[in-house]
Amino acid sequence: MNESHENTPARPATSRRELLALTAAAAAGVNLLSSACATSSAAGLKVAKGQTRPAPGPDQPLKIGIVGIGPDTTPAMGYGHLASICSLAKAGKEKVQIVAVCDVAKPCMERGVERASKEQGIAVEGYSDYVKMLERDDLNGVLIATPEHWHSKMSIDALMAGLDVYCEKPMTLNLDQALALRAVAKANTDKMFQCGTQFLQHRKYHKAKELIKAGAIGAPTFTQTSYCRNNKSGEWLYGVKPEITPGANLDWGAWCGPMGKAEWDPKVFHQWRRYRKWSTGIVGDLLVHVTSPLVWALDMGWPTRVVAIGGHYHDKAMENHDQVNLTVEFEKGHTLTIAGSTCNETGVEILVRGHKANLYLGGNDCILRPEREFAEEIDEQSFPSGDLGMGDQDLHRLDWFASMRSRKAPIGDVDTATKVMVIVDLATRSMWDRSSWSFDPATLSARRA
Repeated sequence: MNESHENTPARPATSRRELLALTAAAAAGVNLLSSACATSSAAGLKVAKGQTRPAPGPDQPLKIGIVGIGPDTTPAMGYGHLASICSLAKAGKEKVQIVAVCDVAKPCMERGVERASKEQGIAVEGYSDYVKMLERDDLNGVLIATPEHWHSKMSIDALMAGLDVYCEKPMTLNLDQALALRAVAKANTDKMFQCGTQFLQHRKYHKAKELIKAGAIGAPTFTQTSYCRNNKSGEWLYGVKPEITPGANLDWGAWCGPMGKAEWDPKVFHQWRRYRKWSTGIVGDLLVHVTSPLVWALDMGWPTRVVAIGGHYHDKAMENHDQVNLTVEFEKGHTLTIAGSTCNETGVEILVRGHKANLYLGGNDCILRPEREFAEEIDEQSFPSGDLGMGDQDLHRLDWFASMRSRKAPIGDVDTATKVMVIVDLATRSMWDRSSWSFDPATLSARRA
């Protein structure tokens, strides 16, 4: 990535040597780097091997730390994870305890400690510095729900500290960070990494993957999906809490972290998804949900070219776009189109087209319908998904917990998440640069097409 990208001014180059330096620098952030090395099979990089921690016994609780609780004026994912994990433990779904929470805003950290302590009946420790939290010797895993510019660094540091990681979506802010995280995760496959794209738990995508692999639709040719929603005032306009201020109860420099110093802006702190520097907006926050299960089910290799446009049609005050449209090509020969909106809720049906048949995934079930030319050879079939038994987010959390027990990789792995980040990053570049961007899987590098 030798060309600069205005959306992320601090974007580093990612030659093999430079990516290795980026990875090592990130891993060294917790001063836990060992001398042992492993090779990242995907990038040919030598990446430091992280610490090893003993796995919990079958009768021992999984001990979790959460980074990023968030203010109570937002639907903060960290706080939502905390509440749900406590509920899952109470319901006997998993032996798990939240023993530590971290947030750079003291009021946010304190509300996390209060809720986790009350729900679990145990002492929960609060931290303002996640590095200190990672140094605890009783942790098995860490759940990261911070703004996305911190995802890569915190995930790498946690993996190097010997911890399993659940990282909220999008996996990172940009592609360089994704490649660095992937290199570390691939060199430390004994650690369980999961990206928080819970739509992967929907059974219809699992059936679609099975049918596509079996050749039921012939060669997959063209897929469409969308994530669209609407409101009167605009998206991500969460309430500002004026009592949270730098110096008094917020470490603003720590919040900015890898992005460098920035002038204090309470709107950025509470509504960062609206701002181009801090988020990819619709693409990274919403479209990853519908893109991830299709990338996983289609299994068409790496995205190799992305063209995207974005507009400001209603919410003109938001820096990020309120309407986006993406076209993605894959290395094995497939096209995916994705629409995203925060100014109109009417999307397109989820549909996988093949040479012989199509898969309709707009509802809860997977429906196979033949193309007219193959109607005498292929019967239409409906494959009910059934009741998931609980929400997809809880299933995703339980999948991570199960992987921590079994040491088998969860769904939402780092490879799927990195392929999605290729789409996110190149689409963002394309929208702002008004050009087409390509990705070379052999060199893991992007360029303007």
